[in-house]
Amino acid sequence: MEPTLDDLATDLCDRGVRRIHVLAWRDLDDPDAGGSEVHADHFMSRWAGAGLEVIHRTSAAVGLPSEADRNGYGVVRRGSRYSVFPRAIASEITHRMGRFDALIEIWNGVPWMSPVWCRRPHVTVVHHVHGPMWDQMLPGKLGAVGRLLESRLAPPFYRRGLTVTPSDATRDELLGLGFRPARVVAVPNGVEEYFQPGGARSADPLVVCVGRLAPVKRQDEMIEAAVVARRTHPGLQLVIVGEGPLRPVLEARIAQHGAQDWITLAGRLERHELVAMYQRAWLVASASLAEGWGLTLTEAAACGTPCVATDISGHRSSVVDGVTGVLAPLDRLGDVLAEVLGDSARRESLAAAALARARTLTWDASAHGLLTALHTEVVASTGAARADR
Repeated sequence: MEPTLDDLATDLCDRGVRRIHVLAWRDLDDPDAGGSEVHADHFMSRWAGAGLEVIHRTSAAVGLPSEADRNGYGVVRRGSRYSVFPRAIASEITHRMGRFDALIEIWNGVPWMSPVWCRRPHVTVVHHVHGPMWDQMLPGKLGAVGRLLESRLAPPFYRRGLTVTPSDATRDELLGLGFRPARVVAVPNGVEEYFQPGGARSADPLVVCVGRLAPVKRQDEMIEAAVVARRTHPGLQLVIVGEGPLRPVLEARIAQHGAQDWITLAGRLERHELVAMYQRAWLVASASLAEGWGLTLTEAAACGTPCVATDISGHRSSVVDGVTGVLAPLDRLGDVLAEVLGDSARRESLAAAALARARTLTWDASAHGLLTALHTEVVASTGAARADR
């Protein structure tokens, strides 16, 4: 019988592993928080509930205290978006935040290089390989530096350690960077039970796009795709949910098309408002360049709403193409939107399959899978230590 999360936590404590530090670029309360931060909160809160002491070390954010408690675990915010890396590493080496028995590194573009300095059991979490995102994240030639760091310089240090990723697609990308197959484990993300079917669909074709308004999400391209689809469906409405630096660009693009009466920038929504939006939508859509999973697509699926999205690795993990949604190259996204909007039987089939799959994805299972990975490393390290005596 497979051990439960509580069983794993108890055994870790019996082995002397009680205090776990989690290194991440941002935390859930940060204004720029996204899917990675949601994932971290879910596993840390469940681990804390099972009796482990969890400290989340992140960068500072305007208006947020340097230390806080959330859902049973501690949060320490110090350093800028970039100085957080050397500051956190120095703090861990000198134990300024206290001792730790194990470490989780969330590698979100810039690595913490934990295999170099951490001598305790540790696991690396990689949501996705950034690749072409670097040109949008960093100016000029710095994008090439980011790609070099991620694809060539850092991987040799990580190949022997255990890496957890949310999808088989990202696992394949990591194997392409030289990671060892036996040392990369895919543990799917979950969907909160809060996301459920209900309400009535919009009378007019409604497409919803959810995510931070940032270049990598390409909501400007989503607008272009919607313009194409509206030629076939004159009643189409597009609602873009989220906030971020791309908003002025989107406002200008909407004005350029004279689309203010059918494209809405809804800003950040409360959770109950987001659920209602998913439930009303005919489709959820994404033109994103890169994702680790595509969390908004599975949230919508749990509300019984299928998707049309770009054919990228992260979307291939959260969507079964042709079954729970439809994936398409960016240059065909508008045409595919029009096709699916015009076929009610196909949408109903996609919706039923999307809902069925979403119900198999739980955050309990995700938190359990990651703790199982850490437990494996702890058992291996204690076994090696005993063999050396």
